[in-house]
Amino acid sequence: MGSLKVSNLKKSFGNTEVIRDVSFEIHHGEFCVLLGPSGCGKTTVLRLIAGLDQSDQGSIFINDRDVSNLTPRDRDIAMVFQSYALYPHMSVFDNMAFALKMRNMPKNDIDLKVKETASLLELYNFLDRKPKELSGGQRQRVAIGRAIVRNPKLFLFDEPLSNLDAKLRSTMRVELANLHQKLKVTTVYVTHDQVEAMTLGEKIILFDQGEIQQTGTPDEVYHKPSNLFVATFIGTPQINLFTGTTLHRDGKIFFESGPLMIDVSSRTELMQYTGKDLIMGIRPESLSPGAGPITGTVELTEHLGPETLIYVSVNGKRITAKAASGFQIRRGAEITLSLADTGVHFFLNGKRITE
Repeated sequence: MGSLKVSNLKKSFGNTEVIRDVSFEIHHGEFCVLLGPSGCGKTTVLRLIAGLDQSDQGSIFINDRDVSNLTPRDRDIAMVFQSYALYPHMSVFDNMAFALKMRNMPKNDIDLKVKETASLLELYNFLDRKPKELSGGQRQRVAIGRAIVRNPKLFLFDEPLSNLDAKLRSTMRVELANLHQKLKVTTVYVTHDQVEAMTLGEKIILFDQGEIQQTGTPDEVYHKPSNLFVATFIGTPQINLFTGTTLHRDGKIFFESGPLMIDVSSRTELMQYTGKDLIMGIRPESLSPGAGPITGTVELTEHLGPETLIYVSVNGKRITAKAASGFQIRRGAEITLSLADTGVHFFLNGKRITE
């Protein structure tokens, strides 16, 4: 296993600064997800770790060894790409064995290592097949197997499930999670898919515009977003946002957004922000049909089996609430929504106001 430390990393392409003073650590055996929208810099960070690109500034340490100026071959990492990158003329066995042959490993050892890994990935019966004879999921497992046989200090995954259909992605997420539990190899996994990040990641590092916006567990980035970007990027359906101000009335604290007046007296930290422009974020699961402070008109309902999504127009603004499976209400009907104590966040100048 290996640990990874990235310190003050910077990278520009021409006049475009892609990575801006990025620092983070990943511990032995940890599964860390680099998450963010397209163009945020996460893949560039992965390529810098792998040695495929050279940073303009900063250091990269694997097991406390500075590898910043080493070639990819000398960093003892294994990378799995989105495109599989398999040799089409080689069998599954030869694809998995290729790197070991290049290291001049004895033939018997290669045979044992490849077959052990193939059994782990349920590929043993496909060792004689060519990549074109495999399904997308099987090809991806071959690419993962090729990385496993090298026994590297780090696994680097660059959006490995993007080419798979939704059902297969779900299956492969489970397989990857189980594989990590068995191997305990330190893993850096890049994706723009928050479901993958929340499912696989023990630690999530969320990027935007070349900078880290938040680092934490899946629960932390969801329940305690550091800023508006994190709050809106994490969570499906997206968090509901209201712009307004707080005021005191009759010994209580209210959040006022147009005609909406919401009692937020339990949030005593808002006392110091009276009269300031705030944004109130409410997760959809924190809004449900019942007696409460928000009234609107039903635009649409989505019946998803275990739950129902309700799209409601409130003073011309569309928000999303959740109800139990089977909830029925006609389009155009008036609905009142209750507000839970959890899943409600306040932001000042884009930063979350801590509780």
